[in-house]
Amino acid sequence: MDARAVLLIGETDNYDGVTVTMEEPMDAEVFTARLRTSLSHWRQEGKKGIWIKLPLGLANLVEPAVSEGFRYHHAEPDYLMLVSWISNTPDTIPANASHIVGVGALVLNKNTREVLVVQEKSGYFKDKNVWKLPTGVVNEGEDICTGVAREVKEETGIVADFVEVLSFR
Repeated sequence: MDARAVLLIGETDNYDGVTVTMEEPMDAEVFTARLRTSLSHWRQEGKKGIWIKLPLGLANLVEPAVSEGFRYHHAEPDYLMLVSWISNTPDTIPANASHIVGVGALVLNKNTREVLVVQEKSGYFKDKNVWKLPTGVVNEGEDICTGVAREVKEETGIVADFVEVLSFR
């Protein structure tokens, strides 16, 4: 194996993604070899979103990362974040945001007075035997009422009618 082609070190998140925080200077060719090896490894592991956090001093690694399928997600004063969706499933990386509107739905069956609860398929509560209300994130430009109904449909297959907002936080 090429000595340059060792895996990049990353932290796995609750959504089957990996975040690589680059800290040490690296030659672009070495980075490219390691990135390719890492992407292949992560695909085999079933990872989905791969994030690369680059401090400003490592901006030389942007071009090779973009060449391997990464795109800009966001930037802060001292770093930029690149992301790539490597799964064959639909890309669920949220758009860069100055804010995110999270929603939860209280779905009540009018006839039986039953409340709809779900178990998470991903995230922190996955495999924790926790029942909760359907939740999600409103898409950029989406009406909150539409977003709530969409999230219920996506999580449960149930078509729910939006009635009212219960609270804001």
